[in-house]
Amino acid sequence: MHLYGKLFKINSDHMAEEQLHHLLLDNLSTAVLLLNNELKISYLNPAAESLLAVSAVRLCGCPITQVLHQSDKVLSSLRNAMESNHPFTQRQALLSLADESHVTVDLTATPIQAATSTLLLIEMQPMDRLMKINREEALITTHDTTRNLVRGLAHEIKNPLGGIRGAAQLLSEDLNDQPELREFTDIISAETDRLCSLVDRLLGPNTMPTFAPVNVHEVLEHVAALAETETRGRIAIKRNYDPSIPELNGDRGQLIQALLNIVRNAIQALENSEQAEPTIRLKTRIQRHFTIGKKHHKVVCRIDIIDNGPGIPENIIDRIFFPMISGRVEGSGLGLPIAQSAINLHQGLIECDQLNGETRFSLYLPLDTPNE
Repeated sequence: MHLYGKLFKINSDHMAEEQLHHLLLDNLSTAVLLLNNELKISYLNPAAESLLAVSAVRLCGCPITQVLHQSDKVLSSLRNAMESNHPFTQRQALLSLADESHVTVDLTATPIQAATSTLLLIEMQPMDRLMKINREEALITTHDTTRNLVRGLAHEIKNPLGGIRGAAQLLSEDLNDQPELREFTDIISAETDRLCSLVDRLLGPNTMPTFAPVNVHEVLEHVAALAETETRGRIAIKRNYDPSIPELNGDRGQLIQALLNIVRNAIQALENSEQAEPTIRLKTRIQRHFTIGKKHHKVVCRIDIIDNGPGIPENIIDRIFFPMISGRVEGSGLGLPIAQSAINLHQGLIECDQLNGETRFSLYLPLDTPNE
């Protein structure tokens, strides 16, 4: 009995230790996978299930290629780590998953010598959200700095323009008997007015927004109707709305202007393309626990404007929200900065990305009171 009691205690301690190991792994925020010597999945913790959007029941026993679809560089590094018995780390590895989605992770693979074979322990820390927050903060900071610079410069330009216009008007009055010379003063006045109008557009809205409950889908339908009228059926406008999105507190006019600027950019891009079936898709979704700048929001409304046009040139895509930056020769480069300013007044943000032949502008508008 004494020997049996000792064995029972050892066995109980072993079981308790194993349960503790599972408890620790199951509560890690880091995604953990264990591969056998054939690079088949032997284990993955709940964080890995969440990251890969697949259950452990479905993945255990499957080759890692089923998870890391078309991620050739990462797969090659995993095989080398297994064969050479050396760990490796890859920062910001872009993984293409089986559902064709993409995720960016910091990945570490460590070979482990088991009793009969070599196993490979993979740790993956998702980086998409952190990168997104950093990018958003940089975008907001840059936009604020640029806006302040443009405002200061615009005011400095408007003052002498007023003097030039006034002088042209006085000169015009003295040239009543010389119409051939008045033509030149008229040109000066007209060009001065044009420059003043351009400066006003650079400054953005000159009135404070009037906030009231706004139905985002009513705003989108208004914009869609304008777009369909302008294109006369040449471009298909498709909707994909989430009807559960509640009203948000906003300025209807400024929201229409922001959305219309983006939609018109898409229209112009599609009309200048050779796309057989030019399409603009308007999509709304709820997004939870979202950070805009340094403010965390429990819930935001996300509006996607997606077109299948030629896309934005790579050399300007990081600067499209700056004034006077345009991918078209005839473009003013003011539509997107004005849209970003309008959405910023709603404590929101506009982002742009290109993937699989589509250009997507995403507008994020808070539906709650932000938490500092």
